[in-house]
This record gives sequence, structure tokens and C-alpha cells, in this order.
Amino acid sequence: MKPEMNRESVALALLPKSNQISATSSISAAVFNVSTCMIGAGIMSVPATLKVLGIVPGFLVILIMAFLMEVTVEFLLRYTNYSGDANTYGGVMAESFGKFGSFALQICVMISNLGALIIYLIIIDVLTGNESEGVLHLGILQQCFGFHWWNSRAYSLLFVVIFVMLPLLLLPRVESLGHASAVSILLAVVFVVISSGMAIYALIEGQTQQLSLVPDFSDGLLSVFNLFTTIPVLATAFACHVTIHPVRAELEKQSDMSTAVRISLVLSVVIYLAVGFVGYLLFGDSIMADMLVNFDQTSNLPGGLMINAIVRLSYAIHLMLVFPVIFYTLRANMDEMIFPRKSLLANDTTRFMSLTCVLLAFIYVVAIALPNIWYFFQFMGSTTVACIAFVFPGAIVLRDVHGISTRKDRVMAIMVVILAVVTSVIAISTNLYSLFGNSASEN
Repeated sequence: MKPEMNRESVALALLPKSNQISATSSISAAVFNVSTCMIGAGIMSVPATLKVLGIVPGFLVILIMAFLMEVTVEFLLRYTNYSGDANTYGGVMAESFGKFGSFALQICVMISNLGALIIYLIIIDVLTGNESEGVLHLGILQQCFGFHWWNSRAYSLLFVVIFVMLPLLLLPRVESLGHASAVSILLAVVFVVISSGMAIYALIEGQTQQLSLVPDFSDGLLSVFNLFTTIPVLATAFACHVTIHPVRAELEKQSDMSTAVRISLVLSVVIYLAVGFVGYLLFGDSIMADMLVNFDQTSNLPGGLMINAIVRLSYAIHLMLVFPVIFYTLRANMDEMIFPRKSLLANDTTRFMSLTCVLLAFIYVVAIALPNIWYFFQFMGSTTVACIAFVFPGAIVLRDVHGISTRKDRVMAIMVVILAVVTSVIAISTNLYSLFGNSASEN
């Protein structure tokens, strides 16, 4: 017996039902939108994960993580619209676990999306400078114009929010962001190409850093536990599950969604491997959790200051264009939770504008108040992202309300859920120990 569903539980979705909108998006637009969600803030932490894991295990873990993402997305797509009712992630959860399931998904989506968007604004601080680990890193605006009130964090980010973010967020359909997503992917490629060029130059000049092929276990058991802290970072980097249904709803052939996801995963893996290797090669053990901060100093390349500025600016603009895609699912999810019986959000201008402005203002205020939240970044990957990307899809297969899962599916679902729970518990415990243990030792 599947749980009884009402309108609220079915409609607790990340987008309205597909029959309410016209499906005109192409598979290329779907690839760009899904890839944009994958190639976000997480890319800046990939080199740091290679420092912890070593080159060989790091590459292997990236490939395994991409494979697991493909498996869990396929789980969701298989149960989508099987009964003709559930055409969203929330709807699939409602079919399997009732209103509680869809509500749990909504809470996780809101927390993870809010966290991701706040992190995006913090990384965009590369324009204005930031203080990390007690060191002041000048932003592009300070290096070019000096210190002024108008290029401080608060004012420059406010300018970005109002004149860059807000116009994109006022577009009513995610398909309208396809061109912006394509540009964002291009900028990510530019970032990879320039960074690779810097690495090749450094290699020719003999200025590259020594790489570790395997993990460093000099700290004993703590070193082993630290390996698990990389999993949440990579999970957050690859997670795209909340975007799957909104993008799928606007495809001309919704069966093409699986292909679009696979292409996006391949593209993301290539970019992650390239950025991880190049970043580690350039900065070695000095690589920071946010690699973009390492480009603060002038490199030894001809025109090094200009090159570093281009690298930072290209990725900052990339994040500005990723921001609306993530915000779209957050806004739709929030609207379904607060106004479950209202009409389509895009058709209610007052509600659409109010919700957009309130959410954007909240994200801006928190980003200004919290200039560094990388521990929260890992904590988010160990909790809400782990649930969205692994636990919930695995639980849907194990619940199997339609009786369509195979023995192989159930075995894979159990493995995915156990992997998510075990690695998350170890990662959270290790981060808490490192955080409070270091504080205690300093005192």
C-alpha cells in the first residue's frame, strides 16, 4: 500500500507540473543548466581534496562520486511519472513516504540551496578582498583602485546583487537561463585553460610544487579520518538532483534527461580533474579550501597580475551566472511550502517579486555577516546534500511503492545509503574534533 497523498504532498515540488508549461528546451540547454549546477563553488575545493587524498586516490574518488550521482539520478527518473502523478522530486518522495517525505526533502533543499548561494556570494568576494586564516587578501577592485567605501564588501556585493543577480532572477522560467548557463560553462572552461597555461609555464620554468600520489598518514588515525572529509565536498560539487526535474519538465523529449545528465557528468569530471591537478600542481600543500584565494599573489608569468585578475574575475562572473539556476529551485520550493494552494508562481507578479526580493536580501545579509563558512560547507555536504543526493533516492528504491526495483537496484541503494551515512558521520566528527581540538590546544 502506498501512502495516501493529497494535493499538498504531490505538489510539494521544485517546479509546477510539466503539463502547465510548454516543453521547448533542447538537450543542449539541459546539459548547460545541469552542468552549471555541478560546476559551482565546489570546483574551488577540488585541489584541496587532492591534497588530502593524493593524486591517484583523488582521481578515483572523483570518478566513483560521478558514478554514484548518475545511479541516484537514474533512480529518481525511473520513479518520476511512473504512476502519472509524481513529476517532481517532491512528488516522488510523497508517493513513497507521504507528506513527511516531501516535507523532509523541502527542508533539505532549502538549507542546502541557501548555503550554496551564500557561499557563492562569499567566493565572489574575490572582487573586494577577504581575510582568510589571518591573512588579508586584496580584491581586484582594491588592487586596481585602492581602498574606498564604494569597493568594500558590503557596497560592491550590493551592486552585484541589484544589477547582476536581480535581473536574472526576475526571469520566470529556468529555460530562459540557458544562454546564461552556457556562458557560465564557457567561463569555467576559460578558468581551466588559463590555469592550465599557468601550470605548463611553471612546469617549464621548474616552479611547480611537489605532488603527493597517495595520502599522507603522518598524523596517524586522524589522517585516515581526514580522508572522509573530502567526500562531502565532492558530493556538494556533483549534486544536481534538485535541478533535474525543473530542467526535465521543459525538455521537448523528457526521456532525453538521462542522456543530458550523463553528458553533464562527463563534462564536470573532466573539468574537476583538470582543475584539481592544475591547482595542486601550482600551489602544492599551500592550496587553500578556496583555491581562488591562492591567485591573490602575482605569479611569475609575464603580466602575472593581469592574468591573476582575469582568472579571478572569470570565475566570479561564472558564479554570478550559476546563482540564478540554484535560486530558481529554492524560490519554487519555498513558494510550494508557504503557498501550497496558490496559483502558478510565475503568474502572480506580487508573490513572485516579494519572494525573490526577500530571499535575495536574506542571502546578501548572511553573506556579509559570515565572511568565511567553509566548515559549514563541509557540514552541509555531510547532512542535507547527503540526504538529497544519496539517502532519499536510495530510500525511494528500497521503499519501491511501484514494485519496479530489481535486486541489483536494492543492493546498490543499500550501498549508497550506508556509504552516505558512514562517511557523513565520520566527516562531521572529524571536523568537530579538528575545530574544537585546535581551539583547545591553542588555549
